[in-house]
Amino acid sequence: MKNNKISIATRILLVICGVGLLAVLFTPIWRIELQAPQYPEGLKLFIYANKLAGDVNIINGLNHYIGMKSLHADDFSEFKILPAIIVFFSLLFIVTGVAAKRKWLNVLCIIFVAFGIIAMIDFWRWEYDYGHNLNPDAAIIVPGMAYQPPLIGFKQLLNFGAYSIPAMGGWIFVAVGIVLLCCSILEWRRNKKSLLKTNQAKLVVSAFFILCFSACNTNPQPIRTGKDNCDFCKMTISDNRFGAEIVTKKSKIYKFDDEHCLVAFLHSKQIVPEQIAAVYFTNFNNPHGLINVKDAHFLQSPTLKSPMNGNIAAFSSEDSLVMMLPQFKGNKISWEDMQK
Repeated sequence: MKNNKISIATRILLVICGVGLLAVLFTPIWRIELQAPQYPEGLKLFIYANKLAGDVNIINGLNHYIGMKSLHADDFSEFKILPAIIVFFSLLFIVTGVAAKRKWLNVLCIIFVAFGIIAMIDFWRWEYDYGHNLNPDAAIIVPGMAYQPPLIGFKQLLNFGAYSIPAMGGWIFVAVGIVLLCCSILEWRRNKKSLLKTNQAKLVVSAFFILCFSACNTNPQPIRTGKDNCDFCKMTISDNRFGAEIVTKKSKIYKFDDEHCLVAFLHSKQIVPEQIAAVYFTNFNNPHGLINVKDAHFLQSPTLKSPMNGNIAAFSSEDSLVMMLPQFKGNKISWEDMQK
């Protein structure tokens, strides 16, 4: 006969998760940061379960000029019901842990995951309306321009860089969801006698750390010639042979039209080396491909005539660089020398 009771370890984790969810009532769930040259310290918007905080008034003032709605807590119906939902899930976690019934655990897992999906869809819907439903009589109108913030990660909006990521409360939600999902899987496998009890805690912890390490994507993005702007000189990137990127550990991406702009940006100290995850250069022989600076070979030649006169091209191998020497006479240069 199958055991319908969940293990003591799972019961303890459920109670801890239930208590932890109460902390979400007092901590910001999401944060959106805006960075621009005129705001070197950046602007921050914090979204709580029942209110907005941070530089709300300054952001509203900026939004007024481009026709975006002002942000007021009273306009969000979610703020009226979200605290009650959090308390409901907190109690449900604790009751499930005390009752120790596997069926209750499965039901809790299904409705909690469903709530997470619905909440993200609702957040995206709000961002879409916020960024697209603009006042036609605004002082500044850019035809075809929308200002929808990113759901998660980084997005360039005119001269503002918008960075969106969960705050403390959001990470608590994510951690609780991961623990709940792992507990459900472990209890199912335990019921089938296919997993030893000693591996339960290891799987929960491993899943949590995998999520943490994979939360920030540090892969490069393709450079869109004619659409993307250089983050240093602000000019539109027009030559796809000389582009470059810096990817930060928070998945923020800076794009440049020339090696000269990238190096000047590094010297400007807008980001510190500890924040950089990787640097990429466009492959001169394959303009749609990007090469990690660690694997790149550089040719400096006055005949290359790059957009900002850096006159340096990147190649994926030394052989491909040598093959270009008859056409572009110059010297091989290292990444270290380029930064001097």
